[in-house]
Amino acid sequence: MSKHPFLSDDWFAVVEKLVEEHGADAPPGQAVMVNLVVTDTPFGEERQMHMGAQDGKGHWGIGLKENADVTLTTDYATAKDVFVSGNQQAGMQAFMAGKVKVQGDMTKLMMASAGGGGGNDALTNALQSITE
Repeated sequence: MSKHPFLSDDWFAVVEKLVEEHGADAPPGQAVMVNLVVTDTPFGEERQMHMGAQDGKGHWGIGLKENADVTLTTDYATAKDVFVSGNQQAGMQAFMAGKVKVQGDMTKLMMASAGGGGGNDALTNALQSITE
């Protein structure tokens, strides 16, 4: 499978297919919707997306969700490091270094992260395999 720049239009199109293929079910009891605003992209504009879980189903897509619990704003390099690698610790380090701005219910985000459940390893591996 060919690789695409993180958050490019082609990347979003392939990720949509991967989510359909691998599923995006969430651990029971997790319910948090996160908007992500990524600045300093190589595409000349910020990129906006949402991800999260509601009613045991994972959700993600282009654009921001109205009434999201949390909005995270970060730069392209940080977003790529955290979301493509799935490295939660990198996310916490970026937050502590001031590279991630948070608006909304940080407690709910932290509770969902602490609830863990591991995530979808097959989807994470597939994302890594198609991302430049």
